[in-house]
Order: sequence, then structure tokens, then C-alpha cells
Amino acid sequence: MTILDDLVAETREFARQRDWSVYHTPKNLAMAVASEAGELLAELRWLSDEASRLSTISDDRLEAVRLEMADVFIFLLRMADVLEVDLARAVRDKLALNERRFPRPEPSTH
Repeated sequence: MTILDDLVAETREFARQRDWSVYHTPKNLAMAVASEAGELLAELRWLSDEASRLSTISDDRLEAVRLEMADVFIFLLRMADVLEVDLARAVRDKLALNERRFPRPEPSTH
């Protein structure tokens, strides 16, 4: 079992204990991912590119971003569980697809 499998199981159990499965339909979970992504974006809204970098972001802001990232990931894990999607395989498949779509540039010879 991988860490990803463990997290899926933990989020499944958390939802089961609260009888949330009835609400965790693919449509609702997709909307939750989108709304949590909006909350993540809100934490960085109006910051300059420089102010959003790890070297300059405040500890409080970084913690808020970290927790919003977790919310996005939790709902994504639940959606993957409900739809029986192996996220690790999906990521690897997508990276392979992107490798074909966006090949590495040839090294410069000058």
C-alpha cells in the first residue's frame, strides 16, 4: 500500500463516520474541488509574484495556503475513490501524454 492509498482510505473512513457518502457524488466532489481551489486562490489574490514566493510569503499566509491545498487534495482523493480512479496512474499517464505533446527542446549548440 502506498501513502496515496493510505490517504484515500483515511478520507473514505472520515466521510463514512459522518455519513457523508450520500453527498460525495462525482458532481458534488468536483464542485468542492473547484470551490476549495477558489479559496486557495483567494489566499494569494492581490499578492505580487514576488510576495507569493516561498522566500517572501509570511508564515501565516503560507499556513493558510497549506491548509487550502489540503482541502483541494482531500476532495480530489474522495472523488478518485468514488470513481475508482488510481490517481498515481492517472498522473503518470498524463505526464506521458504531456511528454509527447510538449517534447523537451533540443539543447542549444551556441
